[in-house]
Amino acid sequence: MLPRTRHPLFLGLPLGLSLGLSLGLFAALICAVLWNLSLALFLMLDAALPLRLPEEQGRDFAQLVADAQGRPLRAFPDADGVWRYPVAPEDVSPLYLTALLAYEDRWFFHHPGVNPLALLRALGQWGRYGRVVSGGSTLTMQVARILHPHPRSLAGKTGQMFRALQLERRFSKDEILTLYLNHAPFGGTLEGVQAASYAYLEKPASSLTHAEAALLAVLPQRPSALRPDRHPERAVQARDKVLQRLARTGQWSAREIDEARMEPVLAGFEARPLLAPLLADRLRAAHPDRTVIATFVDSGLQAAVQDLAADHISGFPPGTSAAALIVNNADLAVLAYIGAARYGDETSAGFVDMVQAVRSPGSALKPFIYGLALDEGLVHAESLLLDAPLAFDGYRPQNFDARFLGPVSLSEALQRSLNVPAVQILAELGPGRWFARLQHAGLDVRLPARAQPNLSMALGGVGVRLDHLAGVYAALGRDGMAGRIRFTPDEPLAERRLMSPEAAWIIHHVLRVPLEQSGELHRLTRTRLPTVAHKTGTSFGHRDAWAVAVTATHTVAVWIGRPDGAALAHNTGRVSAVPLLHRLLLLLPPESWQPPPRPANVMSAAICWPQGTLASLQSPEDCHRRRQAWLIDQTAPPTLRDPLLAPGETLRQQARSSPDADHGSAAREPQTIQLWPPTLEPWLPERWQRASLLPRFDPLQARPESPRGRLLVQGIQPNAVLSPLPSRSSMPDLHLSAIGVQGEAHWFLNGIWQGQTSGQGPEHHWTLSAPGPGEQRLAVMDQAGKFEQVSFRVLER
Repeated sequence: MLPRTRHPLFLGLPLGLSLGLSLGLFAALICAVLWNLSLALFLMLDAALPLRLPEEQGRDFAQLVADAQGRPLRAFPDADGVWRYPVAPEDVSPLYLTALLAYEDRWFFHHPGVNPLALLRALGQWGRYGRVVSGGSTLTMQVARILHPHPRSLAGKTGQMFRALQLERRFSKDEILTLYLNHAPFGGTLEGVQAASYAYLEKPASSLTHAEAALLAVLPQRPSALRPDRHPERAVQARDKVLQRLARTGQWSAREIDEARMEPVLAGFEARPLLAPLLADRLRAAHPDRTVIATFVDSGLQAAVQDLAADHISGFPPGTSAAALIVNNADLAVLAYIGAARYGDETSAGFVDMVQAVRSPGSALKPFIYGLALDEGLVHAESLLLDAPLAFDGYRPQNFDARFLGPVSLSEALQRSLNVPAVQILAELGPGRWFARLQHAGLDVRLPARAQPNLSMALGGVGVRLDHLAGVYAALGRDGMAGRIRFTPDEPLAERRLMSPEAAWIIHHVLRVPLEQSGELHRLTRTRLPTVAHKTGTSFGHRDAWAVAVTATHTVAVWIGRPDGAALAHNTGRVSAVPLLHRLLLLLPPESWQPPPRPANVMSAAICWPQGTLASLQSPEDCHRRRQAWLIDQTAPPTLRDPLLAPGETLRQQARSSPDADHGSAAREPQTIQLWPPTLEPWLPERWQRASLLPRFDPLQARPESPRGRLLVQGIQPNAVLSPLPSRSSMPDLHLSAIGVQGEAHWFLNGIWQGQTSGQGPEHHWTLSAPGPGEQRLAVMDQAGKFEQVSFRVLER
């Protein structure tokens, strides 16, 4: 027998130790071989059986439109109807992450995807109790099961561990945690903690309380059985198990645990929020690739505006809708957006966004006519304007109530929304120039097909959108800077100057009057009327009613009408839109109703009519009517030229020959007389009429004929005294005629327009209905500016 020899490596060691080391080395070699074989097998299986990641399975995220606080306004599910919103660990409350890891996988950041100790514990419990008590699954293994569902069997568990190892090999721990946060089941069609938080708690997962975090941490274990909206008792018990675990680990204080246990589970289920639905549709179409679209919307304000709009429209005929916007002037951010009063209502086209609809603005554009005229130096706030039956290049505007007021100031014309003065100013500005300024400022003014800018734009002969209109009205509270309103924080602030800060302040000041309010609305609200700058508009046929209010901080815009464009009886800005505007303004704090500060170079000064210039520059006899006006840089432009004046004529009439002068002398005494525009003659007291102000002609000189000729009124004698017949209690109708008329003839009684006659040749006939008792003044004026009047008196019976 050969003697035993020791391996040289172990020479000098005891035989037993040497043998042990040899066996250990051999075992290590075997383990290394097995590990390499296992690794090779794993890599082969990994290549043969790749992970099916969510994007490869068509697991798209739902699209969410969120308010300024991240709360859902409206959500759109994925193609399978699943509600799943993207979220990263840093966007989730740390309370939830603590509760999740404490309850599901404390060693998540330390194991390779499979926790051997947890598996051994699960096997021991299975052997002891004869049933599965815990699955021993790590968070990674749960993600593996979400991606690759399997039956609850040994083979299934083995496959789950394999998939978990695949995940750990391919992704970081944060990436695996993100997969869980986005795809864990939470009951019904909800996946992911963000969707669950929105649906059950109506808040983002970043804002969870301790109790809510514990509740959401346990839901994926049995999502259907623990749904808090259906099984609140079970949900409480499961939540409290999580709280017990957190109490044992000491990760939350005893006080936090006790307070969380006391918090009731009050969960609803609102997977399909529906605030600002038409805004959500608009933004989804603009950003189809975004999963979360953030907005500036205040969801509390939005809900209140939606309720008020729906309630307001309930008093209108079927088919009526409403649109409204509330905009923050500082950054043009939209805080509330109503595209339809009753979203989805078929009778009122509730899927049509009337914020984007192109409609006639009626008189809503008039402030910008006057504002730009102020900047051009054509007028000041109290300039004398003409509210009379006039034609401008063949265009004959009429007032809403078919009446004329005669001499009015710019402020009165804008406050009363008179049509003729607005057209008078637009004619001076030039329609093309005004149109270009509005377009440049962001108001997309739509002209009729093949039409050019014209005077009818002043009265609604164009189309505009409510969102664009709000952007230009905001200029009145933003020092004249208009812009496109903004819906999302990533939209740049695009603003352009519409008018100077001085003109914007003056127009705002003129429009700042108390809102009109119906008696019924006053009874319901019992509130005082806000004093804010506001303007209304009513389109032809009462199809559109508008009202816009501007303060230093907010712009509120309202539209009422039928989306199909049909006429709506009695639908005016004052009657239909202002009451809703009032209710929306009451949603804002009263301090927001304050006006913007007055620019330093806007000052009040006295001016005089008819000249319109500073009173300090005129003699007392030339100042027929004194008014206080807001002026820019103390500049008071003179009264605009009357369209009826012949070329070269002005309001300052040089004297005729004085009757008491030496007739044989060539020299005559000069006189300068302030005359009113001839168009206003029917409204003027006799002492201010041209016949009273102009000197008599020298009887020895030939009286020049008027280029317009004369009018002759027949049917009543000057200074006649009329008395009713004994058999009647009132005067009969008077049948009158005017001879020498050119074009139309306009008839007035005591300065009040009665009507017009046309198409009758040089002799026009008019019937004056039963004049009342007292002094009366009948006047007639034709299209050429010829004027005649007759005074008479009617006796009482």
